[in-house]
Amino acid sequence: MARYVRGFDLEMAAAHLARRDRKLGRWIERIGPLDVAAAWRKPFDTTDSLARAILYQQLSGKAAATIVGRVEVAIDAKKLHADTLCRVDDAALRACGVSGNKTLALRDLAARAAVGEIPSSREMAGLHDLEIIERLTAVRGIGRWTVEMMLMFHLGRPDVLPVDDLGVRKGAQLLDKLDEMPKPRALAERGEKWGPYRTLAGLYLWRIADGAAPARPAVKRSQD
Repeated sequence: MARYVRGFDLEMAAAHLARRDRKLGRWIERIGPLDVAAAWRKPFDTTDSLARAILYQQLSGKAAATIVGRVEVAIDAKKLHADTLCRVDDAALRACGVSGNKTLALRDLAARAAVGEIPSSREMAGLHDLEIIERLTAVRGIGRWTVEMMLMFHLGRPDVLPVDDLGVRKGAQLLDKLDEMPKPRALAERGEKWGPYRTLAGLYLWRIADGAAPARPAVKRSQD
């Protein structure tokens, strides 16, 4: 069975992209190396990360952080797991500011985690990207974009291009000097030449869209 390591050689990936795409290569030279590897070395818990992603959806970072803090106090724990989330009822979650839909999503996540349906980071080392996407998007409230962010920022998978992300699409528009943002399908076709390092291409497209400013936390870009 294949085993997937967390992270990849950023310098090699950047050189590959520059060879395959001169326009992107000029942006890479202008922006310089991206410091994203540190996140790939941090401990990572799948259930906790998905729970936080649910809570952050469609909210500003500050508002979501406030709600997460209230939930942590309510469950008397820093990790959002099946056993900790069951310490509070739905009314208590609503009192923390959690919407009804998000409460249902957290309950579904907790139930699946309790029966072993949510793979750990160690287990995901043996799963292909598409297998991870299929398994995690089965959770209520978890869409493909959220899992793609996990693949890119936590697992360090090298060949993920979130074609539905508005920032990535805007970066591609600026890269190719288009009149409008490319549709996801067109961007997927455009990105074929960036493989097997489409993750790094996506990271640079975000920077291009941001005017080469420091990258913003991915959670603020929730599309799910």
